[in-house]
Amino acid sequence: MESANPARPARYIAHLDMDAFYASVELLRYPQLRGRPVVVGGRRRVAYGESADDRFATLRGYTGRGVITTSTYEARALGVFSGMGLMKAAKLAPDAILLPADFEAYRKYSRLFKDAVRAMAPEVEDRGIDEIYIDLGEAVAASVADGAPDSWARARALALDIQRVVREATGLSCSIGITPNKLLSKIASELNKPGGVSVIRPDDVHSVVWPLAVRKINGIGPRANAKLEKLGVRTIGELAQKDAAWLVEQFGRSYGAWMYRAARGEDERPVVTWSEPKSISRETTFEDDLHPVRDKARLTAIFTELCQRVAGDLQRKGYSGKTIGLKIRYDNFQTVTRDLTIDIPTQDAKTIRRAAGECLKRVPLDRRIRLLGVRVGTLSRPGVVLETHDPSLFE
Repeated sequence: MESANPARPARYIAHLDMDAFYASVELLRYPQLRGRPVVVGGRRRVAYGESADDRFATLRGYTGRGVITTSTYEARALGVFSGMGLMKAAKLAPDAILLPADFEAYRKYSRLFKDAVRAMAPEVEDRGIDEIYIDLGEAVAASVADGAPDSWARARALALDIQRVVREATGLSCSIGITPNKLLSKIASELNKPGGVSVIRPDDVHSVVWPLAVRKINGIGPRANAKLEKLGVRTIGELAQKDAAWLVEQFGRSYGAWMYRAARGEDERPVVTWSEPKSISRETTFEDDLHPVRDKARLTAIFTELCQRVAGDLQRKGYSGKTIGLKIRYDNFQTVTRDLTIDIPTQDAKTIRRAAGECLKRVPLDRRIRLLGVRVGTLSRPGVVLETHDPSLFE
């Protein structure tokens, strides 16, 4: 643990994770669904009413290839989780309510909760639409200097205040984990969901973290977890007992060395409050595969809309870009990308559409299409180049 070094000042890093974020936003719109299993997925929005007597679509009889974006805790109790196919979920929870995703609403509430937190604790690292890291070090130090008896108790009190301002700004709940570093805080924020605050002090790692399954470490995915299980390693504590050389032998120099440190709760990463984006992109996965000839008009309209939305993102964020990229995934899950670098950076929808169209001419259109995306890279602000040409798209 980093805190084992008495010369190093203690860190108080919080990880805030919104509770069932997309589903919770939908429940603000449809409060009559509270307490019921609800899943959010797909793109087709139905015109629902607002009275408690209105009937909502359920998963029963669902046919299609949609995937669950998120689910309420009542749905999760039935075995229905994000990333699961809707048809599989329909077998587990046929009476669960199905609501289509509304990403404009989710982005709005994301901005609201982040603005509320930054007004109280400005050292915030944005990690996605529904989670952030917060460096509470200065706030904790100030309160201790003012006579607060216990720095970790003060960190907990700050977390409760953050939960309050988030709820006041959005009507939504969040869970917060506070530890000496980002790796442990990510673990801690999952321990008492929904609406919990979990504090893991340096001396708590053995008793709180080590009994947990190794998959609770962010960065140990299904493949690594399966291999560890075959090697007889199931808990973080068991992983922590392994020799560094053995882990390197099993998982490679970089990943094995990282596992060794992660199991011991070691993480040097700072909270990064701001960074330039490498690219801006928009993509969509279709409910049904589209034929490049028979569905040409629909594909053309979607393609144009994606270019317009990327242009809008660029304009709103103050960027222009020179590398225009296209991404297509076919019905056999093969993915192809093409890009074109233009002479002058742009944020104009028509220019992006024209360049992406040139990319499209270099793509085989002999199969049905599952996904379509547009990307703009080599970003710059006026007079400043932020990224050199990068041929890799949508990583």
